[in-house]
Amino acid sequence: MDFTFTEEQQAAVEAAKAVFSGVAPDQVPSPALTPGAVAEDFDRPLWARLAGCDLLSLVLAAEHGGAGLDPIALCLVLRESAKVLARVPLLETSAVAMAVQAYGSPELAAEILPRVGRGELVLTAGANGRTGHDPAELAVTAQRDGGQWLLDGVQTGVPWAQSADRIAVPAHTGAGRAVLALVPRDHPGVTLADQVSTSGERFAEVRLDSVRVTAPQVIDTEGAWDWLRDLLTTGTCALALGLGERVLAMTSEYTGKREQFGFPVATFQAVAVQAADRYIDLRAMEVTLWQAAWRLATGSHGALPVTGDVAVAKIWASDSVRRVVQTAQHLHGGFGADTDYPLHRYHAWAKQIELSLGPAAAHEEALGDLLAAHTLG
Repeated sequence: MDFTFTEEQQAAVEAAKAVFSGVAPDQVPSPALTPGAVAEDFDRPLWARLAGCDLLSLVLAAEHGGAGLDPIALCLVLRESAKVLARVPLLETSAVAMAVQAYGSPELAAEILPRVGRGELVLTAGANGRTGHDPAELAVTAQRDGGQWLLDGVQTGVPWAQSADRIAVPAHTGAGRAVLALVPRDHPGVTLADQVSTSGERFAEVRLDSVRVTAPQVIDTEGAWDWLRDLLTTGTCALALGLGERVLAMTSEYTGKREQFGFPVATFQAVAVQAADRYIDLRAMEVTLWQAAWRLATGSHGALPVTGDVAVAKIWASDSVRRVVQTAQHLHGGFGADTDYPLHRYHAWAKQIELSLGPAAAHEEALGDLLAAHTLG
């Protein structure tokens, strides 16, 4: 395994830094001061800039107008996006597009992917199930009816659902198999109920009542949903890493300037030790993230299935991003809670990321099941 990034991946990072350099975390009302969602829509001007710099087509094959890069490149860009709290469905759109490319029919790919790359089509996924605690594919049933599929069920906490053109809905067939349906947001039988995330973004409960979709809109290839879920989870780890890195940098800047007893508080041993512990957390987040992303990108075999590496990455991401923002709040003192200062926004986003696609405890349980089922040696 080689953690050296390719020239193309490094170029993607530089392009992302250039695009995100003009984004300020305070561009929308604070979630602490807003009773509902902070905005009705995601950042469309930023979305257009991402499309203009070919970052929305980054992971698409050349035949669909893309650069043909891998999950590692996507995670590198997501890492940069989280540093400025970019309000765009980059993870969801890119991940679903990659699943369509890898597992969907050529007809579905040709219909969707070029428009995704141009920023014309926004995708999201229902990955939380009915409650956020049960497997998402069990929340919706899928029955074959001639040349169509009939979908019934509920997915909660679907990000950006009101703004998405297609929602990827995992569903079970009753025969122990999961399929993935690409359902238009305004399709007959689809009802969206507003929800607000911890970070203040507009999410939705998506209810499907006897929704009929044609066979080409359903990916029934074995493993498609498992792969998409792992990619979404790994992307969430990349967001946690970028956010944590920015928060630790903010803390370093603040404690280097804030003085007590005539000395910067950063020179106090208790402060330095806490900051050092959080730096170690970030490095652990980073190495486990790239291990998971590398296995997704290469399909390499290991002692455990790739889901095991994804679980380890999410355990570190969930626990560590929480510790990073809590330490930052502590070392900032009362200033960290000031709504005129952006740290409280990072704290809200960190809590959302921590629980997205399962908290650490859920992935510890999944990892335990994998270890019990596979002999290591």
